[in-house]
Amino acid sequence: MTAPVIAKPGFWSRLPVIRQLRQSVGWQRGMLIAGLTIIGVFLLTAVLAPLIAPFGFSQLSDADGAFGAQLPPGGQHLLGTTVGGYDVLSRVIWGSQTAVFVIAVAVLLSIFAGVLLGLVSGYFGGWLDRVLVVVCDAVYAFPSLLLAIVMSIVISGGRSQLVSGVLAAAISITVVFIPQYFRVVRSETVRVKAEAFVESAKVIGASNVRVMFRHVLRNSTRTLPLILTLNASEAILTLAGLGFLGFGIEPTSAAEWGFDLNKSISDVAAGIWWTSIFPGVAIVLVVLGITLVGESLNDLADPRLRTRHRAIASSGTPVEVDELEEAR
Repeated sequence: MTAPVIAKPGFWSRLPVIRQLRQSVGWQRGMLIAGLTIIGVFLLTAVLAPLIAPFGFSQLSDADGAFGAQLPPGGQHLLGTTVGGYDVLSRVIWGSQTAVFVIAVAVLLSIFAGVLLGLVSGYFGGWLDRVLVVVCDAVYAFPSLLLAIVMSIVISGGRSQLVSGVLAAAISITVVFIPQYFRVVRSETVRVKAEAFVESAKVIGASNVRVMFRHVLRNSTRTLPLILTLNASEAILTLAGLGFLGFGIEPTSAAEWGFDLNKSISDVAAGIWWTSIFPGVAIVLVVLGITLVGESLNDLADPRLRTRHRAIASSGTPVEVDELEEAR
C-alpha cells in the first residue's frame, strides 16, 4: 500500500502575509484584513500622490489666483485650506509619502544593525556580548521622542529639508529601535547555537560566518515581523511628534502631518476644525492599521492563542486553553 502524497503548498500560500491570513479565523481574521486594508490604502496613497493630489504640497495659488486662508471645505478645496493657504487634502495626501519614507528608512536601518549586532553578540558571547548588552540597555532607557529631538538638532539644526528631515527622524528612531531587535535576535541566537544541527555544521568544518548566516540567522528571526509592526507605528508617532514640536520638515520641502497639526492649534479655538481633524485622522488610521496587523500576527505566533481561536470559531463557544492542552 503506497503512502498518501501530501501536496506541497504553492508559492503564494507560503508568503508571510498570505500564510497568516489563511491561518486566521473569526475576529482574528477580521482584524488582520482590516489592518491590511488600511495599510494598503495608505501605501497606494503614497505611491499615487502625484496623480491623486489636486495641488502640490506647497502650492499656494493656481490659474484663478491665490488660495484663501482658512477656507471651509467645498469647491475646489474639498477639505478646506490652512492658515498658511495650503490645500488640506493635498497636504494630507502628500504627507503619506513622507511617512512612508521615514518608516522605510528607520525600519531597514534598525533591522540591519539590530539583527547583525544580536547575531554576533549571541553567537560569540564573552566580553563582546557583555559590552553590547550594556550599551543597548543604556540606549533603550532614553525616550524615543527626546532622542529624536536631539538628533534632529544635531543633524539639521531643528528645521530641515526633505532628505535631512527624513534622515534626522529615521536615524533617531533607528538608534532607539536597535536594542529591541538586538534583544530578540540575541536570545534566539543563544538558544539556536546549542542545537544539534549547529554542532553538526561545526564538526564538518563549516566556518563561523557560514554557521551564523546559513543556520543560526534563519532560525532566529521568526518574531521580527511582530516587532516591525510595532516600530512602524511608533515611527509615525515620532515623526508627527517632531513636526508638532517644531523640529520637523519645512512645509515648502515636504508635507508632514505633525507640522500641520502644530499650525492648526490656534484654529481649533476659533472653531476652524478642518485644519486639524484631517491630519489627525490620517495619523490615527495609519497607526490603527499597523497595530491591528501587529496584534493579529502576535496571536498567530502563539500556538495556544491560535488553537483557541480556531476552537471558538468551530464551536461558537469559548474554550479554555487548559482544556485544549488536555485534549491534545
